[in-house]
Amino acid sequence: MPAEIIDGTAIAEEVHRETAARVTALKARGIQPAVTFVRVGEDPASRAYVSRKHKKAEELGIRSDTIVLDEKTPEAELLALIARLNADPAIHGILIQAPLPSHIREQTVFATVAPHKDVDGFHPVNVGKLLLGDDSGFRPCTPAGVHHLMIRSGVETRGAEVAIVGRGNIVGKPMAAILLQKAPHCDATITLLHSRSRDIPAHTRRADILIAALGKAHFVTADMVKPGACVIDVGVNRVADPASPRGYRLTGDVDFEKVRAVAGKITPNPGGVGPMTIAMLMANTARAAAMAHP
Repeated sequence: MPAEIIDGTAIAEEVHRETAARVTALKARGIQPAVTFVRVGEDPASRAYVSRKHKKAEELGIRSDTIVLDEKTPEAELLALIARLNADPAIHGILIQAPLPSHIREQTVFATVAPHKDVDGFHPVNVGKLLLGDDSGFRPCTPAGVHHLMIRSGVETRGAEVAIVGRGNIVGKPMAAILLQKAPHCDATITLLHSRSRDIPAHTRRADILIAALGKAHFVTADMVKPGACVIDVGVNRVADPASPRGYRLTGDVDFEKVRAVAGKITPNPGGVGPMTIAMLMANTARAAAMAHP
């Protein structure tokens, strides 16, 4: 029997409804939640991502502004802009869209955003709080979205063997930190795999939950999956497709059709993790506004 599909679009809409209710309650108190997006340059993917985030924020009643800087903007100018946004009490969330041009140090930029406005969850203070199990910080949106997908889909994590393929700072590492916490819907045993790991399939075949986040199209094949496992596909990859008007299509890290025949639950791609990233960003922004006005 094919695996049950974890519908990220439907679950994201549930989260959005909850966020909209929270925004309405804040507005009733005279508080207008607001987020500012900063984009440097004209990278097509970044333009599309910021546009989708802006549109969803407006739909939920969150005031959204986008600041676009030239590709050659000096790092000091970007840091000065962030300092002004940090000091503006009307702005509750700040998101600096990555990737940034090569002359700008991303970690320096992320560390300049005020932790209480860091709705992307990349500031070292928020990263540290996550590792310590301190829920007062913001969690990075994609791994937080994956966690919500599992919770709302009834995926049992307590004592589960979890294999995460990919050790990046955006997904892999924070995903591991979330699932190993001593807390409800966590308590998992984590194996964090990467390019230097030996015999990756031997690890993934033991996993009750397999999370693919390495950025390599169809890397996870059916023979790498334990029968009945939950498979979460975080990857976003461009593959050539002459039939597409754009000449390419987007696909995940998982060979979906073949893996679906083995897995117990699986996320589609697109329509799985992607919608949850924006949902968690909006939820973080509403929470930031509430925290600013206790």
